[in-house]
Amino acid sequence: MISRNFKNVLVVSIGFLSLFTAYGGLQSLQSSLNAAEGMGVASLSVVYASIIISSMFLPPIMIKNLGCKWTIVVSMACYVSYSLGNLFPGWYTLIPTSVILGLGGSPLWSAKCTYLTISGNTQAAKDNKKGSDVINYYFGIFFFIFQSSAVWGNLMSSLIFGQDTAIVDIPQEQLESCGAADCGLNVTAYGNTTRPEQKLVWTLVGSYIGVGVLAILIVAVFLDNIDREQASEFRGSQQPFCHTFLATFRLLKDWRLVTLIPLTMYSGFEQSFLSGEYTKNYVTCALGIHYVGFVMMCFGASNSLCSILFGRLAQHTGRAPLFALAALTNLSCIIALLYWRPHRDQLVVFFVFPALWGLSDAIWQTQTNALYGILFPREKEAAFANYRMWESLGFVIAFAYSTFLCLEYKLYIVLAVLVVTAITYPIVEYHEHKHPTKPIQEGDYQNHKEVIKASDDIVCQTHL
Repeated sequence: MISRNFKNVLVVSIGFLSLFTAYGGLQSLQSSLNAAEGMGVASLSVVYASIIISSMFLPPIMIKNLGCKWTIVVSMACYVSYSLGNLFPGWYTLIPTSVILGLGGSPLWSAKCTYLTISGNTQAAKDNKKGSDVINYYFGIFFFIFQSSAVWGNLMSSLIFGQDTAIVDIPQEQLESCGAADCGLNVTAYGNTTRPEQKLVWTLVGSYIGVGVLAILIVAVFLDNIDREQASEFRGSQQPFCHTFLATFRLLKDWRLVTLIPLTMYSGFEQSFLSGEYTKNYVTCALGIHYVGFVMMCFGASNSLCSILFGRLAQHTGRAPLFALAALTNLSCIIALLYWRPHRDQLVVFFVFPALWGLSDAIWQTQTNALYGILFPREKEAAFANYRMWESLGFVIAFAYSTFLCLEYKLYIVLAVLVVTAITYPIVEYHEHKHPTKPIQEGDYQNHKEVIKASDDIVCQTHL
């Protein structure tokens, strides 16, 4: 019989799977579906700019007042509002809903990371295991389920848009401008690259709204409120507002977090490149918008399977070899994309790149999230708020220059951030190897009918 903590991990994972089936599908399509005046990419820039703002103060305040569970529920409702804005896309609908989504983004992810970290340490205490091993395992389970959202969300878009009667062959003159061969700022609007019929767009967005609402119901009904007592105590305390408000920034005094900023920002750069640039300048340009979903499904499947694999493998290899694998894989893909000239006759190649990108992203996501939980066990909310803030800054910068920099230069920027990451991350890892973070006692967590007591032998460190 599975433990209550593992059950909660499954509930959180399935809730995020449902929510990001909708948002992930919409994000992959924004650069192609709402290409007029760069509206789609602009809305994504606003989303991640709002996440940066919310990261500065909202996560500690919401989590400590509402608890992780209800923070997740409220934040999920913010994501659903973005789907509603896409029913009738325009500057006056997409931008406000992008702001709302962004304000809920950082609390959502910070609450999720905090919840999994608490669950992992608590279960480790019960089973007399290393806290870091259980946390890595729980994050691997989460990302295995969560990353498959790219499969289902993009499958929905491809099946629905595949019914478009306006699909025609893309002429040779457009194919010559695909990829890094041309500047890539404008994808000529031939046949397959035009916006699908409006009724198909409404069908897709309506489906996304439905699965988003389902996510809210799953979490609200089935997730245990494990930090209910802590939230109640915080609301009854006289802790100054400014203390909680500035929690995210106070953590920047820790040199380890500052040194991890390039790694965290790179996560935003690499994700935004695949969803914004690869889908538009390679897939939509050479194959058509109805292929975007199928290609991103390959990314989601690879990401999902590798997440569970590397979550387990980290217990035996440590983080460093996995990060090295991710860096080398991304480096190879970036160099290949600089020279590859996409053509519709090379259909298999269009799926190879997202599969390899998914492998790398699985490592960046699972191991970076786990690393933050291990390095900052006493300031989990503020640490994960910083994670979302700096990752979102990577998204914002990438989406901001998307409309005026040539594709070749965008690839060079991603490559440069990767190189900086390869220099700074080992410094933190070496320090953690020599000076492991001291364990903490998670305390007692009220869990409906049972109280789970964490012992003192929780270890928050993994082997190099």
